[in-house]
Order: sequence, then C-alpha cells, then structure tokens
Amino acid sequence: MTLYDLVAPAIEARCEPRYRIAGIRAADPLGADAIVAAVPAMNRDADVPALTLALRALVPDPDRTASLGVVDALAAVRDLGLFLGSLKRHGVEPLAAVPEALPVLQELGRRTGMVPRDTVHHYTTWNPLGGRQRMYTGEKMEGYLQDAVRMVFPALVASLDTCSELAGLEPYDPRFADTLDRTGQHVQAMVDSIDFTVAQVTPDFFARGLRPYFEEIDVAGRAYLGPAAAQVPLWLVDLTLWQSDRSSPEYDAFLDDSVRYSLPSWRVFHAAHRGSTSAVSKLSAAISWESTPRLPPVLAASAVSLARVLRILKTFRARHIGIARKAYSDELRLYEAGSGGAPIALLRSVLDLTRDNETLVRHANVRMHPPMTPPASARKPASRPGAKAATTSATASAAASAAASTSAATPRPAPTPMPASAAAPLREKRFTP
Repeated sequence: MTLYDLVAPAIEARCEPRYRIAGIRAADPLGADAIVAAVPAMNRDADVPALTLALRALVPDPDRTASLGVVDALAAVRDLGLFLGSLKRHGVEPLAAVPEALPVLQELGRRTGMVPRDTVHHYTTWNPLGGRQRMYTGEKMEGYLQDAVRMVFPALVASLDTCSELAGLEPYDPRFADTLDRTGQHVQAMVDSIDFTVAQVTPDFFARGLRPYFEEIDVAGRAYLGPAAAQVPLWLVDLTLWQSDRSSPEYDAFLDDSVRYSLPSWRVFHAAHRGSTSAVSKLSAAISWESTPRLPPVLAASAVSLARVLRILKTFRARHIGIARKAYSDELRLYEAGSGGAPIALLRSVLDLTRDNETLVRHANVRMHPPMTPPASARKPASRPGAKAATTSATASAAASAAASTSAATPRPAPTPMPASAAAPLREKRFTP
C-alpha cells in the first residue's frame, strides 16, 4: 500500500470540489473524448489546420459555459488546454488563431478560481487514466511523467494540513516534532516522484519531445505558462519551514508569479503565512535562550525532526537540478529557462538556501554553546540522592563556583515567539559551512 492509497480517499471526502479527482477525470462536458484521442497524430504531423478546427469545434457557447459547475469547468479547461499547448508548440498563438476561445477561457477561469488556461493539475491529476488519457504525444514517457506528478498531489494536500498545524506550534511543544515527522513523510513522495522520473523519462525526450508543449501563451495581453511539472508547488512546504522569513529576493519574486497557478485554497495559505516566523527561526530563537550544555529533550527532538524534513527537501532539489542540467544542456536544450519559468541558476540558489537552513538546524542540535569545564576546586564526587547540589566553601573561588552553579539551575524564562521583523539578525547565522 502506498501513501497515495492512504491519502487519496481522504481527499475525495472533502467538500473542496477541486479535490474530487475521480469526478473531474470522469467528466467530459465538451464531448471531447474522440477529438483529443487524435491529438498525438495531429502533433506528429504538425497539422495546424486540424488542431485549429478541433479547438474551434470544442469551444462551448456562452450559455453552455455559464452552466458548468466547478468540476465540469475544470474538465473543460483540461481539454481545451491540450489544444492550446499543441498549437503553441507548432509556432501558432492559439487565441490569435481561435479568438472565440478567449472569453470562454476567461469565464472558465473565473468559475474555477484559477488562471484562464490549463495548469499542471489539469494535465496530470485531473487527467483521465487509460484510454481516455489526454496526451500531446501519446508516448509512454509522457504518460510516466504524468504519473510522477499524480503521485504527489495527495501528499501536497496532506502537507498543507501539517504545515498549517506547524505554524501554530512552538519548538518546546512535543507536537512540533511530531508534526514535522508527518510532514517529512508527505514530502518523501516528492523524492519518490523524482526517482521515478529519472528511471522512466530520458532528458532527451523531455527536452525535445515534451518541453515545447509547455510554452507560455498570450491571454488578453498577459503571458501564462504551460502545464509543466515545475508548477508543482513545493513552496507549500518551504513556506512555513523556512521560506517565509529566510528566503531571497529572487525566490520570493519567482513564488509571487508561481502562486497564481495553484488552487485557490493554496493561494490563501500562501497569503496567510507569507512573512510569518518560520520553523527554522522559531527553533533558532528557542536555542538562543538555552545556556546549559545540552538541549532539553523536547527541543532536541524538534531540531532532529526539522533537520530531517529539510534534508528530504534538499535531496529532492539536488536530484531535480541533476535532471534539469541534463535537459537544458547545450546539446539538448531548445529553451534557456525551465518550463516553470525558472533558470537553472535559481534552482541552484533555492537548493543552497535549503541546504543552509538544514545545516544551521543540524549544527544547532550538536549545541551552539560548548560545555564549560569547571575549575579543579569545584570538581567533587557526585552527591548521594537527596543531598545538596553544592557545598558552601570559605574560599572566594568556591563561593563563585557555587554561585555559577545556582545560576545555571535557575528556571529558564519561556521564549517569546520571534516576530518576522526579528528574523534578519538570524539570517547572519544561516550560512553555516
């Protein structure tokens, strides 16, 4: 049994219509099954006239468009989107060729609460399986890439819940580590997905066979990216773990553009937690209060769990860069930027940020303050159970030692949550080698 088998049924049971995956896959509101089955052949022949006629035939009239609920509207965008990407792949701006599709896409975008074209969710998660699967090329590798993204969607939804819970917890709370552990289990699906992709999809096929279908199109003067796997929103996890206050201007700008391709509830999550205090900053603040050689067990567990989930994110990003470098090498690449709009340099920067935060947390668990060696006069055998912790001495040096011992045993004041404005000083400690 996989994580998908455990999580997917719970997603379907929610009231959110965009999580009704089976219903969206089954829907065919435009009667497109027969026409979309011919798309791979049209693309092999670069048959632009046939693609144009097919798109025009599928565009619903305004009354039909207005009658569609969210589930049917998502399915309609999915099917129209297949022709948008196909036409652009052959050098044709689709809405210039079929202008009557523009108001329909705009209305469908309003009805679904999403951008007025297909996204990675339309192309993968909401795409039917088997004989009804919508594909640009019909090649097995394209199907494998779609499967790789499908297996991630339930984990992303589950991580949204755990990250929301994490945002309301402090590192001294035992639930902090537990919530991070559950988040790590969900994020592991991303690593499994990238490993599956590496095993099944060659860089050559992606770079030359599939990447051209993910080009941006013009919708009423605004560019919208195609449904590439790069749109999978790993930032949902980054945000509360570290990105909210330990990011870079380049990554922030990239996310500001990428967020619009996600689901409405995910955009609300981003708006709610953007600029908040991240888990890494909370842990750093808590550790700064500690003056004893060892961290309290609960705080140490929080540090271990946070380092673990950051390490999983680091692993995914390192493997993703490996694929991207091959697909966008001088020998293969047809485009400078990735299908999600990010250059390789930005992917490298985000990996470095993830690694820096993971290193900071891992080193913090070793201890930021090394234990102090007591003076020889204060080194005494351990007291019997119930005996006093220190013995009064007539000498000034022993009195000072006892005072230091008493000070170390003084109860620790509870740390106050660090506001986002206080995150800047902590960034100075972020880049630990």
